[in-house]
Amino acid sequence: MESLTMGKKLLKSVLVGLVGNDYCGTGCKEGPCFSKSPTGASVASIVSPQFFNGIINQAPADCAGKKFYTRQAFLTALDSFPDFGKLGSGVESKREIAAFFAHATHETEFFCHTEEQDKSDSHCDTTKPEFPCAPGKSYYGRGPLQLSWNYNYGKAGKALTLDLLKNPEMVANDPVVSFKGSLWYWMAAVRPVIGRGFGETIKAINGRVECGVPAAKDRAQHRIQFYTDYCKRFGVDPEPNLSC
Repeated sequence: MESLTMGKKLLKSVLVGLVGNDYCGTGCKEGPCFSKSPTGASVASIVSPQFFNGIINQAPADCAGKKFYTRQAFLTALDSFPDFGKLGSGVESKREIAAFFAHATHETEFFCHTEEQDKSDSHCDTTKPEFPCAPGKSYYGRGPLQLSWNYNYGKAGKALTLDLLKNPEMVANDPVVSFKGSLWYWMAAVRPVIGRGFGETIKAINGRVECGVPAAKDRAQHRIQFYTDYCKRFGVDPEPNLSC
């Protein structure tokens, strides 16, 4: 038994030396793979300066988001969500990245807006007492995916260890927090359905307003156009089920 145990330790040591901790890290009990870390494309290489700037440069010069959103802020926020853009294959990863930026482009109009233009609705849902609205605060859309409603600010804040219920403005005042809020929503609400097609991601983000509503058909189509364009830039097929 002792020699068998020593043999396993030696095998693990050899494998770590050959392929590194990506395959032989903590969490494994035996076998050739010692880590369940996701594999996929390098997000930073896909979201290149040329790609990011190609989007934001289309926003008017006087936009608040023009000097707010940056590629570096996105990459810094990404450190808190290491699984984003890593769906197991390079193709799937690129589709996810294309989908995220398609929605962000639509929601912010090429990263022009840091917060929702219509602020008349406070987006305070009093049926969610576990996420109490702070006095005088509003939870309208902010950030790349326009994080909305007190319960989403509450959940995102808990995940990010930030009090976004009392300080929702952080999502529009701090570019890293802004991207973190949207990445949190993406991983929590959109990632679980992305395998069913882009149309399902539209439902997850704004389905109540845009899906099955004839007057809002152009909005959904707008998202689809961005998505297919970004997929083309990344050299991947967008796959079917694009519409909701």
